[in-house]
Amino acid sequence: MSADVILPGATLGVLGGGQLGRMFVQSAQAMGYFTAVLDADPTSPAGLVSHHHIRTGYEDPQGLAELARLSAAVTTEFENVPAAALNLLAAQRPVSPAGSSVAIAQDRAQEKAHFVRCGVPCAPYAVIETPAQLAAVHASLLPGILKTARMGYDGKGQVRVKNAAELATAWEQLGRVACVLEKMLPLAHECSVIVARGRDGSMVNLPVQRNLHREGILSVTEVYEGNLPQAQVEQALAAARSVADGLDYVGVLCVEFFVLQDGMLVVNEIAPRPHNSGHYSQNACDVSQFELQVRCMTGLPLTQPRQHSPSIMLNLLGDLWFKDGEQAKAPAWDQVLALPGCHLHLYGKHDAKRGRKMGHLNVTGPSPEAVRSTALQAAAILGLEPF
Repeated sequence: MSADVILPGATLGVLGGGQLGRMFVQSAQAMGYFTAVLDADPTSPAGLVSHHHIRTGYEDPQGLAELARLSAAVTTEFENVPAAALNLLAAQRPVSPAGSSVAIAQDRAQEKAHFVRCGVPCAPYAVIETPAQLAAVHASLLPGILKTARMGYDGKGQVRVKNAAELATAWEQLGRVACVLEKMLPLAHECSVIVARGRDGSMVNLPVQRNLHREGILSVTEVYEGNLPQAQVEQALAAARSVADGLDYVGVLCVEFFVLQDGMLVVNEIAPRPHNSGHYSQNACDVSQFELQVRCMTGLPLTQPRQHSPSIMLNLLGDLWFKDGEQAKAPAWDQVLALPGCHLHLYGKHDAKRGRKMGHLNVTGPSPEAVRSTALQAAAILGLEPF
């Protein structure tokens, strides 16, 4: 056994107390680790279930010092954690992913440049940081989507623009901050792949996930053999591996793709953490994305996950609590759980709000057809649009 391996019984730390942190904590605890969460929110989903909850901001020196004191290794569940905080911790403890990787994922301009360096196709784009760069945008990039370079997620900080006049107005509306303009491409659908890369460069992956977004937020993920043509699956895996290797990445990484109408894949963005589209792995695979996160940060061997059941994941937003009016009311979970192969995961958030991620439903079954039938029944009960 390597001296660098951190065995169960140690404490693992995580920056961020949201649902991804909660599911990481639960997975680590199931494997016999103790956990420490740093998050200022006293009711954070991860903090509520962790052995230790450090209630400070991400840049608080005392909080970071306490996390380093408690933890044998540290990870993050949120890409907008300051890279400087990760770098500070890395001087004392193994940190994965590295601050340098997270910094690239935080900045769309750097992210696009990394894709180009890796030889991975992405949408034609232009960086807009100055009026001169705005004026120099080539007409071939329009219509397009203007995205803030930093702090955008779930469709936030994005404006669709048809022409140069709309582009100029949108940049003003976004506060003239650094932005990336991406050419609008003819999309057929979207997909993603989650890879896990160890300190030794070894890499494994979950199956490629087919995704449906609604209003910029992931709504449905379908994962089963034949969900995408084999050529697209191979292209997505090769691109994701190239992106991870190019970062010398350690940890779980999600790479999101657009599938164009001509069948070509272009990479959209990366998430340096477990991802909503990988939640199905909790019930459909023998190793979940959260166990992979634990294995990466502790130096445990990475074994190739095996999907044992076709699966569909339904994202559960707070809107479901308000489908009968303005008064929040719990959905009919009893009816949903009467369906075969339905696995409910709620995140322990006290208040349901429209647009807020409250949980997800994993549906598994013996065949893609059976899973789809059950998932559509569950969607009907919950008031979700069919797909």
